[in-house]
Amino acid sequence: MDNNYIVSARKYRPSTFMNVVGQKALTTTLKNAIASNKLAHAYLFCGPRGVGKTSCARIFAKTINCLNPTPDGEACNECESCRAFNEQRSYNIHELDAASNNSVDDIRSLIDQVRIPPPIGKYKVFIIDEVHMLSSAAFNAFLKTLEEPPHHAIFVLATTEKHKVLPTILSRCQTFDFARISIADIVEHLQYVATCEQVNAEPDALNVIAQKADGGMRDALSIFDQIVSFTNGNITYKAVIDNLNVLDYEYYFKLTEVILSGNVRAALLILNEILRKGFEGQNIITGLASHFRDLLVCKDESTLVLFEVGASIRERYKETAKQCPDAFLFKAIEIANNCDINYKASRNKRLLLELTLIQLCQLNQHNPANNAEKQIKAINVTDNNRPAQPSGGNKAVQQTTTSAPVTKAVVPQVPINIVPPKQANEPAAHYQPAAKRPPIGTSLKNIGTQMHAPKTAPQQIQVTTAANDFTEEELINYWNEFAGQAGQKIYLKNIMLNCKPVLKENFYFDIFVHNPGQQEELINNSIEILPFLREKLNNSKIQMQVCTDEHNTKKLAYTSAEKYNHLLKINPDLEELKNEFNLITD
Repeated sequence: MDNNYIVSARKYRPSTFMNVVGQKALTTTLKNAIASNKLAHAYLFCGPRGVGKTSCARIFAKTINCLNPTPDGEACNECESCRAFNEQRSYNIHELDAASNNSVDDIRSLIDQVRIPPPIGKYKVFIIDEVHMLSSAAFNAFLKTLEEPPHHAIFVLATTEKHKVLPTILSRCQTFDFARISIADIVEHLQYVATCEQVNAEPDALNVIAQKADGGMRDALSIFDQIVSFTNGNITYKAVIDNLNVLDYEYYFKLTEVILSGNVRAALLILNEILRKGFEGQNIITGLASHFRDLLVCKDESTLVLFEVGASIRERYKETAKQCPDAFLFKAIEIANNCDINYKASRNKRLLLELTLIQLCQLNQHNPANNAEKQIKAINVTDNNRPAQPSGGNKAVQQTTTSAPVTKAVVPQVPINIVPPKQANEPAAHYQPAAKRPPIGTSLKNIGTQMHAPKTAPQQIQVTTAANDFTEEELINYWNEFAGQAGQKIYLKNIMLNCKPVLKENFYFDIFVHNPGQQEELINNSIEILPFLREKLNNSKIQMQVCTDEHNTKKLAYTSAEKYNHLLKINPDLEELKNEFNLITD
């Protein structure tokens, strides 16, 4: 048993700027500052955990005190100062953990040490880790020393939460923002460590470890040690996903295949299989969203640089991406992201996942249900183009004409704007939501034939063109008959019983209502009213116009002044009462 075992995060901690992974710009800046002897008295290193902030601070402290630096600006590791640093006995470097030493007394003790010059070398370097944890009083006690320290003192502050550091501290420091380490850099370094440790590791397995580390090298090395223990030195892709509880790529490709084919039942069975393996629902949906995103960036060579997975799986992504239209991927990412947002608030989380998969299956352009919906198009008629009013001086009415999708018959003497249907060879680049906002107008044409058209073959609809004459009495009788069948639509029933149709020319009839609310109710239900009347009266040209009669419009509530004036006309003695008690009528 080896009693001198050291974890990889410590054993392979960089000791020179050249060994720092993923921070090339920052290390170059520090080396140039050292070479030109242009050192600031205070630095702030900020960034995520495990990206090399404290390591760079230690290397910086060792390098500026090196007695024989190399030509490329690195420490020699041979002089007394470097050996003392490597053996952790140097008096030129002082580290303070601000998380546990955040009081004013701790800072005052630090200030006392600042006054003492270094025994060897030029500088004493004070590294304060997690500096954002200092109390406000400690920050204020530190300000003066940080602004004007002795010429031999240099401060390096490190933090993961830059926004918590006081602005007065930030203004006194040179700030270096450390970036997350890329997956490619982490994989390369892990491969180097595996070679040094004589561990066999598959590239795809190291890629999964790098993704799990989320840009932190320390986390990646910790996971690496864990997997080495689990596999006894033989790291495979299967072992990594089992140990880290990561969902296999294969499931995402299976889901993509059944979603593209519109097979809802197969998608639900795959989801059930994944859940039975113990995976949490939100991880499934976030992984699926990332999978669609990876497919999207694989469709173009220019965005392929954004794709961060192993080389062996890359070709499979590129092949699958060719089967997925851009519009499909756009909408799929949006649906998956919405599910992720609503997941925590959902009471039935599994049902939310299943509904999301159902929506994804319906996105495929070859889905017959979607094609049937896309054939329904709207025909809009503006107010300026509505038919001329028959004699009677009716008020202007807002109208909208809806036609069956297979007929080109139009309302006589009515210019219309028709939305052109989608061509057969047009790519499915736009997915319209299933729910359409109800129209605000009311002139409808040939809607009876649309209601009775066979759903399976809309292109074979036969349009009825009967135009039998009828009387206003017959119209009112069938109008009342429909009102009697309104059932639970009490509001619609009351409107129809109180507002009777008035027959005009060219098979038009007017309905005069009291307010816009009644007008909108009749408009919204005209899709059922007109087919009923056309069938009963055997006339497919019947059209309805809903008008708001200003004479019947209800007035607003009386104001206090209006009420007072009305009562004053009835009883003039109210004026005397008002004056005696100084009453206000406004």
